[in-house]
Amino acid sequence: MKQDLSYKRKSYDKQSMNFDVLPENPMEQFRTWFLQADECEGVDEANAMTIATLGEDGFPHARVVLLKRYIDEGFIFYTNYNSQKGMDLDKNPQIALSFFWPYLERQIIINGLVEKTSANTSDGYFDTRPRGSQIGAWVSQQSAKIDEHEDLAAEVKTIEERFQGQDVPRPSHWGGYLVKPTSIEFWQGRPNRLHDRVKYVLDANYDWIKQRLAP
Repeated sequence: MKQDLSYKRKSYDKQSMNFDVLPENPMEQFRTWFLQADECEGVDEANAMTIATLGEDGFPHARVVLLKRYIDEGFIFYTNYNSQKGMDLDKNPQIALSFFWPYLERQIIINGLVEKTSANTSDGYFDTRPRGSQIGAWVSQQSAKIDEHEDLAAEVKTIEERFQGQDVPRPSHWGGYLVKPTSIEFWQGRPNRLHDRVKYVLDANYDWIKQRLAP
């Protein structure tokens, strides 16, 4: 089945970026844009981001996860360390993140290096999760092949019984990653495809270099 999508068009004309007034630190600009997206009624799950890792098969692997915290050092998300993304990052700590907020006609693209968060940090977040999600972290062997008839409900029951009457501890195979950015690009849609693009690059002295890019 063929479908021609060449006719699809959208004019981006809601906002613009002024290069001269942007902060020198991209984390300040990220915070400004993220808070605007998070408070915007037209944006659902502002913290949803696509992360791309590089697999041993040579292909990039992309999926959507949720940003759970951002600090001066970078961006934190949580996952199963034995998942595809975990295995990829164990071999290659390079990662790309992207946020796309169509309603605001904005995109942020981040490249960086990951490291696991401390056990205390992972424990702290795990303790805030609903009990059902905590149980799920024990049950799901994320990304592993399973039989189509495998009864995960039975495994849930087993784990519930195991931890009945007590707090569910964080499994050792589940925790956080901190993405330390090496570059952050801010994209603002503009009319006639003359988009505003500003990229911050971390240099060898750990200073941020701000540069405009052609659309």
